[in-house]
Amino acid sequence: MNIRNVGHSMKYEAECVAMLFFPDEKIVTAQYEAGAVLPQDEDFIENRLEDGVMKVTLFLNGELSSMSQPVLPVENSPYEEAEFIMCDMMYQLLSRATGVEPAWGMITGVRPVKLFHKRLDAGKSPEETAKEFAEHFHVSQEKIELALETAKHEAPILKEATDDTYSLYISIPFCPSRCSYCSFVSHDIASKRAKEILPVYVDKLCEEIESIGKTMAKIPITLTTVYFGGGTPTILSAEQLDQVCYAVEENFDLSRLKEYTVEAGRPDTITREKLKVLKKYNITRISINPQTLNDEVLRGIGRKHTAQEIIDCFYMAREEGFDDINMDLIAGLPGDTVEGFCDTIDRIIALDPENITVHTLSIKRSAKYGASWEERKKALELGCKVGQMVSYAQSHLMQGGWMPYYLYKQRNTLGNLENTGYCKKGYEGRYNIYIMDETQTILAAGGGSVTKLKSNRTGKLERIFNYKYPYEYVELFDEVLKRKERVVDFFEENRPVSLRND
Repeated sequence: MNIRNVGHSMKYEAECVAMLFFPDEKIVTAQYEAGAVLPQDEDFIENRLEDGVMKVTLFLNGELSSMSQPVLPVENSPYEEAEFIMCDMMYQLLSRATGVEPAWGMITGVRPVKLFHKRLDAGKSPEETAKEFAEHFHVSQEKIELALETAKHEAPILKEATDDTYSLYISIPFCPSRCSYCSFVSHDIASKRAKEILPVYVDKLCEEIESIGKTMAKIPITLTTVYFGGGTPTILSAEQLDQVCYAVEENFDLSRLKEYTVEAGRPDTITREKLKVLKKYNITRISINPQTLNDEVLRGIGRKHTAQEIIDCFYMAREEGFDDINMDLIAGLPGDTVEGFCDTIDRIIALDPENITVHTLSIKRSAKYGASWEERKKALELGCKVGQMVSYAQSHLMQGGWMPYYLYKQRNTLGNLENTGYCKKGYEGRYNIYIMDETQTILAAGGGSVTKLKSNRTGKLERIFNYKYPYEYVELFDEVLKRKERVVDFFEENRPVSLRND
């Protein structure tokens, strides 16, 4: 789809709205001076700002439509009013032309619940907030209710994320095989190179954990959550898991820990011996992630296990004493159907885990859609089907006693839909809330991980990136440690003056 911006430079905003209606399609934006006369020989969206009036024109599938509206000047932000008017008219024209009404309306950001928190914290009632999002942003009633319910469950936990607390993230970017949909930095352990570097990686990871521990011992703040992610952390052997868990225990004060999570992940990596190691180190929460309980779909995405093996692993974890288990599901996997996904939801509900996280598939960019109007319609119809899957999950989980406690959206998800964590009362995953809301410092160790230094007092957020790939991480390890030297200075700079070490 081609976007023409005439007389302004609001490229990003226009592209975000266009992507709601043209998933998996390249958006090409060109900018022109006011007064430019442009041909009408291909599908396009034209956003023209001239003489204080914004006019949006859509030419799609041989049909021409347009809307226009005066733009009022806004003090200190000349584009703020124009931006909203442009996006609103684009949204209305595209919705009418395609017959699609995105469930989140014009909301395209990663953290939609933060927008709800902002209004609630400012004193607006839930009813007033709901009305604004329905009328102003075209958000569906279903998503408004989901966001408000999520905000309600997040609020008390967000209050715990003060400047004198932090979390620790441990990255294990390896998997037994790479799933077809995966966009994470993860390496197939079947490859010779990955298999050879894994023990070296674990040694360096433990060395970084020790270094971070020494740094944080200088800063008077409390560690509240630890999270092992990946990849698939249980790709490590029982001995390697013991090595990493021991490094954490030896180098950090865990006495005030509220949550200790390990993504056990795939059943083809989980053994009773590994579960015993995790239990030995008092891990309180694990994930056993089916994605689907349809064997055919599992084979299609590159998984080397069956649905029954997932169920067997779940019961084995129960036998080993784990009473806080999360299970991840994905709506929109290749080959899945609405009926198949709903069956998976029903079977997972029957297992009764404490946490169930429902993700929407994030599609990879390709030339699959967009060649014709018929191809575009296929992409939009797929988004509608995935919407039915996500709606089924939301209604049945909430009816069953699982409540939404964190929510985020990724770029290019089918139907611009969300990823939502649901839990039984008292089983909210704190780390998930902290990482998405960006209200707590998170120290990160391992390849591909990102440290986030946050001061709520000053509002400052600073990131320290580790090298993306395990090979870089190992080879440039001294630089990894050097970058972390910034941590102490950040906390000193952002502490109240009366508490600084002069």
